[in-house]
Amino acid sequence: MNTPIYLRPLALKDASVSYKWRNDPEVWSYTKFVLKDPVTVEVEQAWLASKMKAVNEKRFAICIKNTNEYIGNIQLLDISNDTAEFHLFIGEKKYWGKGIGYCASLMLLKYAFYNLNLKHVFLEVHADNLAAYAIYKKVGFERISQEHDFIKMAINPSVLLAIN
Repeated sequence: MNTPIYLRPLALKDASVSYKWRNDPEVWSYTKFVLKDPVTVEVEQAWLASKMKAVNEKRFAICIKNTNEYIGNIQLLDISNDTAEFHLFIGEKKYWGKGIGYCASLMLLKYAFYNLNLKHVFLEVHADNLAAYAIYKKVGFERISQEHDFIKMAINPSVLLAIN
């Protein structure tokens, strides 16, 4: 697949961009994240530094190939017992609806299943976040359950292989 993006490990320098996203309620409208106080570059750097030390997490920056612009994050969290929790967001709103979430999801899931040898990846998506839900279905995630406003979905390597 020829994609307009690449993934790279998050770096501390990314805080100079991502702190802006953390202060934008529209970016977080369908998540469980609630902004209590404005996030400064320093606060974001400290948070990112602590997250980068976690051995059971793999966090990546989503970047545009042509410009190297950092536009979002994709990650596997709570990696244990052959499973992980999947998270994705595009912080740069001009890239919403461009298929980037789909491309990034495929890349990360291939990494999860073929490099980390995970057997199951799951996520929670807000029931009103129709764009994200469509991406996850297209990639191969299947709906497992719903609790309040969040739908739990999961995927395993055989589903990814069959679809892609």
